[in-house]
Amino acid sequence: MADRTPGAEVLDRLYETVASRRGDDPASSYTAKLYSRGTGKIAQKLGEEAVETVIEAVRGDKQKLAEESADLLYHLLVLWADGGVKPETVYGILAGREGISGIDEKKARKQVSGGK
Repeated sequence: MADRTPGAEVLDRLYETVASRRGDDPASSYTAKLYSRGTGKIAQKLGEEAVETVIEAVRGDKQKLAEESADLLYHLLVLWADGGVKPETVYGILAGREGISGIDEKKARKQVSGGK
């Protein structure tokens, strides 16, 4: 059997692992430690990882960009699990936007929300 490059399904597996860590011992699990510190801390860590990802993108280091992107996705999945958002919900939203111009989609959101 030939080696397979991991695909997006790795995110679903990671989400399940992350979600299962809620309530675990914070001393033995970084994810459990994040949960124990609350949504604000999880969001802060996501923001830090986003900044680090942007920095590596600007620097042009593809390997570091990939590594920081992995950290960013991990923290995003923790935030989703903390907030009760399942990946398939996000996937459904993305699928609903397929084939729609980003500009048109943004305009439609503004009209519905009445703002920004």
